[in-house]
Amino acid sequence: MQTTSLPTTASEFIDWPWSRMEPYYRELLDHTLDEATAAGWLSDWSHLRKLVDESYSRLQLENSQDTTDQKAEARYLSFIENVYPSIQSADQKLKEKFLASGLDPDGFEIPLRNMRTEADLFREANLPLIAHEYRLGSQYNKIAGAQTVLLDGEENTIQQLRPKMLTDNRQERERIWRLSSERQLADRGKINDLWKESMGVRSQLAANAGLPDYRSYRWRLLLRFDYTPENCAEFHRAIETVAVPAATRIYEKHRRRLGIDRIRPWDLDLDIYPINLPLIHAYETTADLESTAEAVFKRVHPRLGDYYGTMRREKLLDLENRKGKSPGAFCTSFAVEKRPFVFMNAVGLSGDVRTLLHECGHAFHVFERVKLPYHHQWRTGMEFSEVASMAMELLPSPYLAKSEGGFFSDQEASRVAVEHLERIILFWPYMAVVDAFQHWVYENHQLASDPANCDRAWTDLWQRFIPAEDWSGFEDALATGWHRKLHIHRYPFYYVEYGLAQLGAVQVWRKALSDQHGAVEAYLKALALGGTVPLPQLFATAGGKFAFDRDTMNEAVSLIENRISQLEA
Repeated sequence: MQTTSLPTTASEFIDWPWSRMEPYYRELLDHTLDEATAAGWLSDWSHLRKLVDESYSRLQLENSQDTTDQKAEARYLSFIENVYPSIQSADQKLKEKFLASGLDPDGFEIPLRNMRTEADLFREANLPLIAHEYRLGSQYNKIAGAQTVLLDGEENTIQQLRPKMLTDNRQERERIWRLSSERQLADRGKINDLWKESMGVRSQLAANAGLPDYRSYRWRLLLRFDYTPENCAEFHRAIETVAVPAATRIYEKHRRRLGIDRIRPWDLDLDIYPINLPLIHAYETTADLESTAEAVFKRVHPRLGDYYGTMRREKLLDLENRKGKSPGAFCTSFAVEKRPFVFMNAVGLSGDVRTLLHECGHAFHVFERVKLPYHHQWRTGMEFSEVASMAMELLPSPYLAKSEGGFFSDQEASRVAVEHLERIILFWPYMAVVDAFQHWVYENHQLASDPANCDRAWTDLWQRFIPAEDWSGFEDALATGWHRKLHIHRYPFYYVEYGLAQLGAVQVWRKALSDQHGAVEAYLKALALGGTVPLPQLFATAGGKFAFDRDTMNEAVSLIENRISQLEA
């Protein structure tokens, strides 16, 4: 087949127009597909998909690294609008050809299931709408990336204000919080306009696919076969019953420690919690952050240390915050090179260590699953992909002290561990707000197309799941909290994964408390399965249970609270 003449690197492929790609798709479509040719045909299709996926990842990354770079934005949008729709259409025909062949290669049960769903969901009319949605997401990033404020004559990004909030001067915390909040509220109209446009696009996507609502469409698109919206509602109730009271106990403990009458947004805001008094200096420079992390990963497992060392040598890390850089953190992958890339916004906080551990968990998942022969087998449900990252926040905990080659003094390491465990409990209610909000939005699509109604729904959910915070006088800032959650705008329904995965990660960590080596080996074994088995089997291989119920949540919260008591003692 002529597909052997395809480029071997994405850099040779990334700027190809569709007219240069189309003959390779046509050749695959025309080629005989039977048992004798299946391995070669799948290998060629897999290589073509790797080139496409790496091109997309590199263009998106370049756009995220500098949202002010108009050339990078134009390249990304040109690919999304002028090339990617044709790729999707051609890929659909290849899926249909493969499914019609009746072939069932080893390790392809889950990829075949996914292909059938995607083939059934595909509509040519949705391709320009998907491109439009990408463009709106790029605009959202641009708005957030441009948000800066002047603090004492110095320009700061919103991210760069975070370490300045970690002070025992409550008036200063309030002053900085107000500056940040006012700047974000200044873009309220812009984000509301984007939202209204996005809701129209999403409604049409579902209608074109013949589905009753966008949630039904998105559920299939996310390949959620192992749970339902009703399971999510069950999970919300478990969180409300078990995690919300535990979180309220944490808030009350810190209220007493701070000597205040009520918790205000600048006291324990989720984005900056916990208030480090005094501030823990985990590292001096980003280079220190990189190098110390390598020492930690080597202690967790030599293979992980080798993976991370490869990332450092090959410059696959972009860690430091800067003006114009897209907010947040993520791990992307370069499929042809079989390498991950970690992007984040380090600003000198001890929490940056946890973020790096998290994203490197995703990176290690990439290193493990790319050993599978076909690109189609690499795709793992995000519910387990986040176990890979969240468990990696916990598994290195024995090695974070300087005495073990890590970042902190022994006392600081205990304190960081307590803060991390408290954050897990505090996260579940916040996750429930975000996920329940999205269910409400797409169960009430027309109502939710008005941002004012979204403001009210977000406020109601916040008060249900996070009752200990007092936002009196700052109702607009509270109501627009959904503006500041990237996933709601760019990756709809992608958030419950974090809550489910956190429950799985705590179960992996529970095993590590008695058998660290065995827990890490089970973790790596599960990562290596990629997307070849269902979610419950992935969780079980890693040492956990895929669950939504109150009893499992109660076991996790009890373990965390007991461990916190031991560490504080």
